[in-house]
Amino acid sequence: MLRAFINAFKIPDLRAKILFTLLVIAVYRMGSFLPIPNIDVQELAGQANAAQGGFLSFINLFSGGALSRLAVFALGIMPYITSSIIMQLLVVVIPKLEQWQKQGEVGQKKITQYTRYMTVALALLQSTGLIFLFNNQLPGVIREFTPTRVGFMVLTLTAGTAMIMWFGELITQRGIGNGMSLIIFTSVISELPTQGYSVFRQGGSVQFGIIVAIGLLIILAVVFMEQGQRRIPVQYAKRVVGRRMTSGGSTYIPLKVNQAGVIPIIFASSVLYFPTLLGSVIQWQPFQSFLNNHLVNQASPVYIVIYGLLVVFFAYFYTAISFNPVDTADNIRKYGGFIPGIRPGKPTADHLDHILSRITLPGSLFLATIALIPSIALIVMGIDPNVFPFGGTSVLIVVGVALETMKQIESQLTMRHYEGFLR
Repeated sequence: MLRAFINAFKIPDLRAKILFTLLVIAVYRMGSFLPIPNIDVQELAGQANAAQGGFLSFINLFSGGALSRLAVFALGIMPYITSSIIMQLLVVVIPKLEQWQKQGEVGQKKITQYTRYMTVALALLQSTGLIFLFNNQLPGVIREFTPTRVGFMVLTLTAGTAMIMWFGELITQRGIGNGMSLIIFTSVISELPTQGYSVFRQGGSVQFGIIVAIGLLIILAVVFMEQGQRRIPVQYAKRVVGRRMTSGGSTYIPLKVNQAGVIPIIFASSVLYFPTLLGSVIQWQPFQSFLNNHLVNQASPVYIVIYGLLVVFFAYFYTAISFNPVDTADNIRKYGGFIPGIRPGKPTADHLDHILSRITLPGSLFLATIALIPSIALIVMGIDPNVFPFGGTSVLIVVGVALETMKQIESQLTMRHYEGFLR
C-alpha cells in the first residue's frame, strides 16, 4: 500500500491532482474556524461547550465542528446534499426533468444548475433558522439582533455554503474523486481526535481500548456490507450489427446489498432535524418538553424507534427511486440479453424487483443498527453519543469515501502500468 502511494506521487498529473485536492481541503478547514460577523466568540465558546448534547450536536454532523463555532462554513455541505436528493426525487415525478436526465451531458448540466439554485435557497432558509435558534438557545452570543445584522449574518452563511459547493466542483474537475464526498469525509475525520480524547477522559484507558476494538469491528462490518452484492447472471445471444456479427457472452448485474448507501441516514437525520429548527420558532411548552425528552435525547426509546424506522423506510424508498427494474429489463432485452430461466420483459422486471426487495431488508436493518450505535453506547456504557468516535453515519461516510477514492487512484495507477492498492 505504501508503494502504491509512492507510485501515485511519481506520476506528475496524478501528483498535481492530489496536491490540488489537499490545498482546497486546507482552505475549507481554515474557513471552518473563521467566525461570522456580529458574534461574541468567547461567549459562544463557553455556552457551546455547555450545550453539547442538545441541538448543537444534532446539526453539527457535516460541518466538522464549524457550526458550534458559527464559522463562515457553519452550514457545511448539507444544503447541497439535501437539494441533490430533492432533485433526484423530482426527476421521477416531473417528466421534464426525466427528459433532461435522458439527454446525457447537456441535460445533466441543466439539472446541476437547478440543484445549485435550490442549494442557495435552502441555505438561506437554514441559515435564517439557525440564527434564530442560536439567539433563543444561547442568549448573548449574537451581539445585536437587528434585521440588518441578521440579514448580513444570513448572507455570510449562504455565501459560505456556495463557496463550499464551488470547492466540491473544483475537486471533482481538477482533483481526485467526488469533491462533495471528500469534503464530507474531511469534516467527519476532523472531529475524530477530539471525540477520541473525550471518550478517553470520560471512561479511562480500558473503556477507550474497548471502544477502539468495537470501532474496528464496525469498520470491518461496514466494508463487508459495502462490498457485498448479489450478482444476477445475464446471457447475451449472437446478433448482427450492420455487417458484423457480435459474439454472445455472459455477464451479470451487480445489485448491492446496501444499494442506497448513506442516503437513508441523511434523510432520517434531516427529518428529525426539522422539529429542532421548528422548536426555535414555536415556544409552546408541551412541544418543547417532547422535543427535549424524545427527539433530542438519543437514549430515549422513542428516538431509537423513530430513527430506526425512518432509516429502514428511506432505504426502501431511495432504492426504489435509484434502481428501476423496468428500465433495466428493457435495456437487457434491447441488447439481446436474458436472465437464464426468466422470460424477457415484464417477468424479468418482476424478478429483479423481487430480488432487490429481499436484499434491501438486511441492508436496511444493517443501516439502522449502524445509525443507532451512538444511542446503544450511551445506554450500555454511559458514553455521551455526541463524542462517540464511531457513530454509524461517520463510519459509513469515512469507509465509503475512502474505498471510492482508493479505487479511483488505483484506476489511475493501473492505466499507467503501476500496481494499485489491491493485488
